[in-house]
Amino acid sequence: MPGFLRAVLLTVVLVTTGFAPRAAFAITTDDLYQSRTIVTGQGEVNRRIGFRACLDRVLVRVSGDQRLLEKPEMAALRDKAGDFVDTFRYHDRLEGIPIHDEQGTHDRPHDLTCLYKAATVDKLLAQLGSKPWLGERPTLTVFLTAEQGARHFALSAEEERGKTMRESFANATDPLLMHVVFPKAAQLADLGEKGLRNDDMARLDLLAKQAGGAQALAGSIVWSDKELGWIADWRLADHGKTYRWQVRGVSFDEAFRVAIGGAAQILSGNGQP
Repeated sequence: MPGFLRAVLLTVVLVTTGFAPRAAFAITTDDLYQSRTIVTGQGEVNRRIGFRACLDRVLVRVSGDQRLLEKPEMAALRDKAGDFVDTFRYHDRLEGIPIHDEQGTHDRPHDLTCLYKAATVDKLLAQLGSKPWLGERPTLTVFLTAEQGARHFALSAEEERGKTMRESFANATDPLLMHVVFPKAAQLADLGEKGLRNDDMARLDLLAKQAGGAQALAGSIVWSDKELGWIADWRLADHGKTYRWQVRGVSFDEAFRVAIGGAAQILSGNGQP
């Protein structure tokens, strides 16, 4: 699919089960204190690699703090990442597909899920100067415009062609237990693209509630030939302050991960993305 066509299909799952969206979701301990990564086979070497990736992910998942991974103390923690895992399990991503040619089970991709005790993770966060982000996580209403050359658009919940990009955004929210909804076309028509780009966050937050979210995540993505990717700008307001962050020269998938990661950074009380 051409890049621009893929761009215009960018929407977010609003309702998949027939029920109204919820403005916030309660987080259970079992949901929070686990993480998942993809490994090749179930061998010890790849398991150790997976344990390191899962440690990174669970620390960010529990705290919302993206900056933890850059702390120098993380190097020593990653070296003994397996010590912090309570239990783990595998799921063969090719389950049901017979082994073929010279492929063995050690070559097959598996989901490695690591489960942790809350006390273990909380202690690690305290060592890193952080803490758990507990309670409900708000549903964000995404107001987004996209542009590639002369072509530009605002995205609505009714965009049926956006299935692929809805899945992409859902993938970005899952690691942080976040949720998103999207406004209807009529609401976007009242705003216009200029309003989406320039309106203050207080107004967008009010409109976000009408769409079933708790508050607004506003953004724009612009294709850059020079950057060989998309330039994504995001805005979110919290406690009277509007935060802005940007990523350049990335895919849509990465733009969404940066959007959700930045929102989690702010809403968890960890400041500027």
